[in-house]
Amino acid sequence: MTAAYVFRVTFRLDTTEVTADPERFETVVTKPAADPGTEGWLFFRDELWRGEVNDEAHLRSLAEGWLGVPVESVTFSELRIDEASLDALRAEIAASNEFDDPPRSVVHAHLGSSVRVTE
Repeated sequence: MTAAYVFRVTFRLDTTEVTADPERFETVVTKPAADPGTEGWLFFRDELWRGEVNDEAHLRSLAEGWLGVPVESVTFSELRIDEASLDALRAEIAASNEFDDPPRSVVHAHLGSSVRVTE
């Protein structure tokens, strides 16, 4: 699957014996999406709602683990995905017992309009 979640993350260097200028940074973090049906594929369901982070404190904690620095804020930008991968995601949603709604509604409910289909 060719898909990735894209986040904007602000972090601050935690310095005690030195100063850093700047000490606050903004970056774009791209997290590969798990293949549908494999461990971690429900990340979109667990972490996002209507194209926004549903629990910023929790996602900040995840981002701190990804980056190894204290994270001040994290916002969801988009799911970058190719057409075949989006079809596979929708098929897995349809086959899953996790959802009652149709796949397009599920994708929209969690990702809003933040899905960018790539070639």
